[in-house]
Amino acid sequence: MPSARPRILYVTDPAYPARGRRYGDEDIALTARLREDFTLALCHPRDAAALMDAFDAVVVRNSGPVLAHQDAYDDFRSRALARSTPVYNPLDGRGDMAGKQYLLDLTAAGYPVIPTVDRPEDLHLLPGADRYVVKPKLGADSIGLRTVTAGELPALADGTVLVQPHIAFAYEVSFYFVDHDFQYALHAPDPERRWLLRPYEPTCADLEFARRFIDWNGLDHGIQRVDACRAPDGGLLLVELEDLNPYLSLDALDDAGRDAFVATLKASLHRFLAAAAQRSAP
Repeated sequence: MPSARPRILYVTDPAYPARGRRYGDEDIALTARLREDFTLALCHPRDAAALMDAFDAVVVRNSGPVLAHQDAYDDFRSRALARSTPVYNPLDGRGDMAGKQYLLDLTAAGYPVIPTVDRPEDLHLLPGADRYVVKPKLGADSIGLRTVTAGELPALADGTVLVQPHIAFAYEVSFYFVDHDFQYALHAPDPERRWLLRPYEPTCADLEFARRFIDWNGLDHGIQRVDACRAPDGGLLLVELEDLNPYLSLDALDDAGRDAFVATLKASLHRFLAAAAQRSAP
């Protein structure tokens, strides 16, 4: 059972050199607010497995790509699942938490996603393009991403990489959700400056697009970010479904927006802890 004041182990890596993002600043500001409701300690992702038993729940936040600590993350994940440790976000996400296979699955299912294949025999399924993007299935944060010509693809599409057409999109836009509730949207007007974000007022069609992926993922609790690009035909295409540790860009919000997000996050965490306590009750 959670204590009267729940204890949360908050997993973060403020020293990770995130290009265009300030992990440490965001987590310091957010944990300062969460301490109003929870007893909270911060730890590096490599220490989470050893420390988690002393807490009522683990919150995974700006911990950097799992690739930087894959062994520690695998150990943490296996221990948490074996002990039914409450982890927020829950560990059954189908998006980036589980790798990049979802981009292939969503393409095959006809969802509005940047067309993605991984085998040479499927290259003909991609639309024609002057250039193509090739990135490792186990990649993150643009690590290992390459832009190549069509002639280079047959030798590269060996099942370990994802292949997508290079799309001359107008801008990227991100939709932020807590549980299944939309919170805010931000966009990068300049495609060359991904993390120079501005507030974005989504249309009903935009929100319907984003919610399709939140519904598909099926997480009952947690923070998710739906990243999309505005394609040349005016429609949106999914770029990523971030359900492990999405950066929130809270510094792009005004004070009222940040206050609203924090209030929603606190309420979500309280519901999450209550549900976990109910599951563990005899």
